Amino acid sequence: MLTNSTTLKQKIDSLWDKFWSGGISNPLTAIEQMSYLIFLKRLEDNDNSNAAMAKRRNEKLTSVFKGNEDCRWSYWSQLPGDQMLKHIRDKVFEFLRSLGGETSTFTQHMQDAYFIIPKASLLQEAVSIIEDLHLTEQNVDVQGDLYEYLLSQLTTAGKNGQFRTPRHIIRMMVKLVDPKIGDRICDPACGTSGFLFNSYMHILEQNTSKDVLDYDEEGMPHHLIGDKITDKKLFKFLKTHALTGYDFDSTMTRIGAMNLMLHGIDNPNIRYTDTLSKSYNEKEMYDIVLANPPFKGSIDETDVNARFKTKTKKTELLFVELIYDLLVTGGRAAVIVPDGVLFGTSKAHIDVRKILIDNCKLEGIISMPSGVFKPYAGVSTAVVVFQKGGITDKVWFYDMEADGFTLDDKRNKTDKNDIPDILSAWKEKCHSELTKGHPEFISGSESVSESKKVKKMLKQVQHDKKKWICVDVKDIRGNKYDLSISRYKPIEYEEVKYEKPDMIMEKVLKLENEIARDITDIKIFLDK
Repeated sequence: MLTNSTTLKQKIDSLWDKFWSGGISNPLTAIEQMSYLIFLKRLEDNDNSNAAMAKRRNEKLTSVFKGNEDCRWSYWSQLPGDQMLKHIRDKVFEFLRSLGGETSTFTQHMQDAYFIIPKASLLQEAVSIIEDLHLTEQNVDVQGDLYEYLLSQLTTAGKNGQFRTPRHIIRMMVKLVDPKIGDRICDPACGTSGFLFNSYMHILEQNTSKDVLDYDEEGMPHHLIGDKITDKKLFKFLKTHALTGYDFDSTMTRIGAMNLMLHGIDNPNIRYTDTLSKSYNEKEMYDIVLANPPFKGSIDETDVNARFKTKTKKTELLFVELIYDLLVTGGRAAVIVPDGVLFGTSKAHIDVRKILIDNCKLEGIISMPSGVFKPYAGVSTAVVVFQKGGITDKVWFYDMEADGFTLDDKRNKTDKNDIPDILSAWKEKCHSELTKGHPEFISGSESVSESKKVKKMLKQVQHDKKKWICVDVKDIRGNKYDLSISRYKPIEYEEVKYEKPDMIMEKVLKLENEIARDITDIKIFLDK
């Protein structure tokens, strides 16, 4: 059976209540312990699925449980409560700590992982609820839904900065930068590894025969066998070295590593590191960087890496410069930033935008509505897409008004969705087709915000192309590198038609006569 979103949330709420009443009141601890159990359930499901696929292909496959058959969910979940609790703590977790091999980063993450569910009754109830989720039978990334909803509980508990980027936004950004087989891909604030996992899926999708592919109702591809990847070394690179993630929260690195392992990444390269600190020195390492870095907060000035030329403690600004540093020349990035990064007037804000415009080919800015991250946060954000090196001549702006979900806390599905149009328009952005027959539009000789002629052309372009415009870089530089779409988006004025003066006077006199009659009637009434 398929578990819909409402049922999923009800079951997670029930699981959360059990943990709370069972003595685990710290939200982060509860999420971590739930994640271990979900991981153990799906680990066996995936192992069975891989075994079945290998059998169909007439290939040999070594089970991850070889020599540890008693670590399978199907074995220990049937044990009596007290025995189950002891077996997981003493046996299963020892198995988890060695799962990726001695040199794997996953093994390193698990070294300080502990199973701390205190009561056998709580464990039994948790196992029963996870069984009811029917994870094996889901055709969407249910684990992602679980993490997303669990993290919403973390946010309401008063913790800052930890929420999962919606999957459809992640997929949009991955398609915009279009990672290829052989690319080195990084997320310097990876959380649950959503960008990395979706990049992996995107590459497999591009390299799987169309007659093999299948898509669910959410547009998620399935049967990603990557049969077009004939170079075994490239395929091995994709599964072992292509994806790298960093996070300063050890719990998130463990959850992120588990997520990647469950989706076929043999050795998740997820590292516990604060990428803004002095301890992190990678530079010009990656072909693709995708990120939704923390918005709120600032870093201790004494711990800011000396690499940064931007003098600020604001993490959202430092991350943009960091991403620029991490890219090789020609490398591409898509990063979510709060709107303030686009139009802030401080020297640090302007300096960061100068990096994007003067040192990169700034390809596009997609302004997103504030409801995209609800119920976790209501901030207005934008996706910035750029290529390190190259020359910025025009910048493509898109004003996203809908993302396929309501923009309130409920985030229910709707038919209003700009993402397909964004991806379609992205392929045509800023080409000669847009400016054909309008050399003035790209001349940069006049400020877009002031020239009526250019405004008129932009208005027509926006009408023809709906919600996007292109702006000459000279106009952006002339506006203090302002990258907010409102600065350049043409304002549509409606013509107001006024009546002739004699008609207006006639109406005024009529009203005055009516008022005079009413006053007379009132006086007569009072005199009685």
